[in-house]
Amino acid sequence: MLEMGDPPLKAVGSLQIQPERALGWITLGSSLYHVITRLKASPEQFPTLEISYTPSTPLSNPVILSLASNGLRLRFDGPDQRLRLIEILDFSLVAVTYKNIDLVRRTKSSEEANIEDPTQLGPSFKHVYNRLFGPTYAGEYIQPLSGKTTGTYVLSYPGLAFTFPVKHKSWSDKVDFVSLLSSNATGPALSMAIFSGNSWTEARTTLYNKTPTLPRMPTIGGKLGEVTPDEVEEVRVLGGGKLELVRRSLAPFAMTLNETTPQDIVAELGPPDAIYRKHDRRISIHATGHPVRRRVSMSPGLDPQAIDTDQSSIQSYTEDSDIEAESREDKTGDSTDECFYNYLNHGFDILIARPNNKSAPFPGGAAADSVSWNSSALLVATKIFLHGNVPGSFSFNRHRRSRWVIRTSNESQGSVLTSEMKFQEISSALKDLWRDSYKDEHEEKQMQRGMVLNRGWEESPESSIELLGDMEESPTRETAIDSFSADGNGGLSNTELFGFPGLLFEVLKNDTISCLTVF
Repeated sequence: MLEMGDPPLKAVGSLQIQPERALGWITLGSSLYHVITRLKASPEQFPTLEISYTPSTPLSNPVILSLASNGLRLRFDGPDQRLRLIEILDFSLVAVTYKNIDLVRRTKSSEEANIEDPTQLGPSFKHVYNRLFGPTYAGEYIQPLSGKTTGTYVLSYPGLAFTFPVKHKSWSDKVDFVSLLSSNATGPALSMAIFSGNSWTEARTTLYNKTPTLPRMPTIGGKLGEVTPDEVEEVRVLGGGKLELVRRSLAPFAMTLNETTPQDIVAELGPPDAIYRKHDRRISIHATGHPVRRRVSMSPGLDPQAIDTDQSSIQSYTEDSDIEAESREDKTGDSTDECFYNYLNHGFDILIARPNNKSAPFPGGAAADSVSWNSSALLVATKIFLHGNVPGSFSFNRHRRSRWVIRTSNESQGSVLTSEMKFQEISSALKDLWRDSYKDEHEEKQMQRGMVLNRGWEESPESSIELLGDMEESPTRETAIDSFSADGNGGLSNTELFGFPGLLFEVLKNDTISCLTVF
């Protein structure tokens, strides 16, 4: 509540209403990563961001981004993390227009009269109906909760809805809504919502599962003739180092690890958002000191090719000058040629290095072809890191979420493994798939050991974001805050690595997959 003499809140500027599309630059269908990145770039305008999610199932339930200082709330679906609903909850904190007409007409006297209750500064029904949007069909009346005397009337337009308070004793289904909302039984609108659909009654049933029509990263204010690379909707892992990158409009990009060149990648996906060259050799101790024998390995601790990674998802976000300095410091031997192509807006990183032996195909699939060249000057894609962008994980909001599907030879029997599944379910299916590769039960247990990875000591996360648990499960702010940790392990952000031939899973304590490495 503002008191007399308090300085006015800083305005974000006027946001234009676009029904079924956007509020200003905030566009339906945008990725959670893109929206948060834009908001964090303007900390003076958007000082606080609160993200609410369900810690046990962060990829199943919606993710809610609240901008309390701006009176806005944004709702994203869990699996794809795309914006589905834009809400204005406090009209006193944001300036909104429609076709250059203010949604709320403000005068000094009206603001002073309502200063003790800024929520009463919402648009009147008369202003909405006569000046802005015109006639519409009857809406929906929601009766008050037990003990309350005021209900809610939802007035819908295509892609837009307002909620008005209505005294329950004045409600009658025999009175038309125009007469009702024009009477003294109602007040200014309490909230407004932008969504995809003809009405809120229709849209709410498919709000989170309807395929968005707009892209994840809308091009706003782009230069004439500027071409934006087509979005990667899904990555299909086919085994033996073969992948298909399914795109929004273009044909799938077929990628084969240890064969596909950097030139192929840039031609299909555009230039990377960043390139990182620092190589991390801290885990090379697991290589046992002799040439690696490429056998079927299910444990990351027994497969140096799987785990020899520089943690690019953490280290690739420093300034360019820092990257260059680190690169100069780490120029040792042949490692300087290797680099990571960071595709932050696609949700993955690609390791560019000299070719290795290909991973084994899935049982029942075609045998992997051997690499037909061994030139020390040749660089190819050897690994791809598919990031889950799981709320609560240490690496949250470093990439857009990447969705993937593992297609094994058992796919016809219903064994389709997806990025939204719990790891135990995926692990069980892959153990059955590779069971004949174990020599005995002891080897099976040894091969399936997890390796603990602590990301919390790499660097401190730099953010104004507060991650909140599910609002119903965590009713108070103090118990809801979860500072970049999905493991509840004192902020250490420990995860575990589990390997299968050609696959390495980074798993959080809630059994959610944070990153899948394909090699």
